[in-house]
Amino acid sequence: MRFLISLLAGALFGTGLLISGMTDTTKVQGWLDVFGQWDPTLAFVMGGAIVPMLVAWRLTANRRPLNGGYFPQKSAPDLGRRLIFGSVLFGMGWGLAGLCPGPALASLSYGGIGGFVFLIAMIAGMVAAPTLGAQLDRAANAA
Repeated sequence: MRFLISLLAGALFGTGLLISGMTDTTKVQGWLDVFGQWDPTLAFVMGGAIVPMLVAWRLTANRRPLNGGYFPQKSAPDLGRRLIFGSVLFGMGWGLAGLCPGPALASLSYGGIGGFVFLIAMIAGMVAAPTLGAQLDRAANAA
């Protein structure tokens, strides 16, 4: 049952990404081009995600999911070197490619070599991140 719910949620998420244009790299890059031909439509996509999530956090407080387990708690804001470095890398990749992980996976459904190249690069980054993070921690502690 849990697998089915996860599958349905993922399909709904992917469909939302396709409908909203989040898999269209030119639309995403247009959102980031504030000094050129700025496309503000993705602000509505973000608002359409943030507002329901705010409601969901309120509704799930002190409750349990129907299929067992627990709802995740809000994490404490921990603004550290790793978060800032990761955010900068994520933003650079998003700006250059016009894709982030969710839309990249959704874009695989309609073909094109660019999505596969991005997916391979993203997986390589995920595999390399723990090693590079450990090296950065050692370098910071040695300084």
